Formats: sequence, structure tokens, C-alpha cells
Amino acid sequence: MSAMIDANLNRLREGVRVVEDICRFVLKNGDLARRLKNLRSSARIAPIETLLAKRDSENDVLRPSVKSESDRGDLKGVAIANFKRAQEAARVLEETLKIFAPAEAETYKNIRYELYTLEKTVVLALCENR
Repeated sequence: MSAMIDANLNRLREGVRVVEDICRFVLKNGDLARRLKNLRSSARIAPIETLLAKRDSENDVLRPSVKSESDRGDLKGVAIANFKRAQEAARVLEETLKIFAPAEAETYKNIRYELYTLEKTVVLALCENR
């Protein structure tokens, strides 16, 4: 179970970081970038050593990319794909932590809903930025 939590925690933070950089460098919107940075920073589970001990990225059966992961037509597509990635990871963390750390599960539910809100704001801003 630790490997699943580790993978989804990484997926969540990586997806948020991609969108954070779009907001920072493309939209030049410090408020959105800071909100995403704060959200990413709140996605932590301690102790990290427990998760790292179970990590086996070399043998991950889904390590090879699939074609749909390479299909990004523009930055809006990149942002949407990474929001979805982060939202899905937050949901897995929320559901998994209900078993092991119910109090932390609520944190990931809140992160997921904040991602829904931010997705709307960022994607619409990218549409206007064309």
C-alpha cells in the first residue's frame, strides 16, 4: 500500500508543478502560481522514509508511456492533462488514506476540490491568453 501512496503522491505533486509553471511563466499570474505552490506543498505524508523504502520504479508495470500521454496540442491540453492527473491522484490518496489515516484523507479531498476550482480558472485564462 505504501508504494501506491508514494506513486500517487508523486503524481499529484508533479501534475500540480506543471500547471504551476504554466501560471508562473506563461500566464505570469503570481496569485495562481502561489495557490498551486501552496497546494503542492500541502501534499505531504510523513515519514517519507517509509514511502521511499517501498518505491520500486524500475519494476513498475506501467512505466512505459502510452501514445495518449504524448498527445498534447497546446498548453491548454498540457494544463488539462496535468490537472486530471493530479485530481485522480488526490482521489486515490483520499480513498486509500481512509483506511490508514482517516484524518489525512480529508486533506486530499480538499486538495481535489481546490484542483477542480483552479482547473476552471487556469484553463479559462489560457483560452483568453491566445
